[in-house]
Amino acid sequence: MSKLTHRAKLWLKSRLSRLSGRIIGKHVRALIIQSGKYKFAVDPQDIGVGRHLRLRGVYGADELERMSKYYDETSTVVIVGTHVGTIAIPIADQCKRLIAFEANPETFELLSMNMAINQCTTMTAHNLAVSNRECELKFLINQANSGGSKIVPENKTFNYYYDSPKEVTVKGVAGDTLIDAESIDLMVMDIEGSEYFALQGMPRALSVTKTLIVEFVPHHLRDVSGVSVADFLEVIGDFSRLTVPSKGITVERDQFLPTLQKMFDADEDDDGIIFEK
Repeated sequence: MSKLTHRAKLWLKSRLSRLSGRIIGKHVRALIIQSGKYKFAVDPQDIGVGRHLRLRGVYGADELERMSKYYDETSTVVIVGTHVGTIAIPIADQCKRLIAFEANPETFELLSMNMAINQCTTMTAHNLAVSNRECELKFLINQANSGGSKIVPENKTFNYYYDSPKEVTVKGVAGDTLIDAESIDLMVMDIEGSEYFALQGMPRALSVTKTLIVEFVPHHLRDVSGVSVADFLEVIGDFSRLTVPSKGITVERDQFLPTLQKMFDADEDDDGIIFEK
């Protein structure tokens, strides 16, 4: 895809989001979607996860199936970056305890609604950005794709500002100050480029985590956090195997860097690379 075509698609997304908001009405805070046995409140202007749910009734089914082998009814699961809960709430329904973090205050409001609607009792949610220390962070709230909201990036490219996001301040916290589990069967992290900083702040939690699933997006590493693949891997922790679902490959630790560096150089994403011990 050419750079011009990509920019045009993002511009169209922004226009569709605004049009959706105008048609539905400015006083509508959320739409309730029936998704299998669950109900999810979504932002009417969200044409990412929200639009997918409105049109198809499901979101993240493949991810949920892939993750299901890593936890059971006795497990503690940690999810950093829950969005409205389409992944977190079904998992919480099947594990003993789920610790969740969502930095976006507007999305957290919807997550709280969804926990109440679905009578989610095993899940504890924190409206905090997981970082490397306690701090105040400048944060972008995207309207067209609320799941793309993130800390203010190092490089302010069109990718992150195409829908004129609001800039707010959110509270950051080191994960180890709130993740108190003695054993974590699964940790899932999808925080739009802040993964490096979050991983820096949770060495203890990582030491007791059996499986880590984390989004890998080269332009997030490069433009949001401003780190290299080698920097990212330095804070991953003591995992011995890496699976890249989009490539259908599993490699040992000595191949982590060459495998991910090749993807980085080719600008190839994966929604959730899997580190196992």
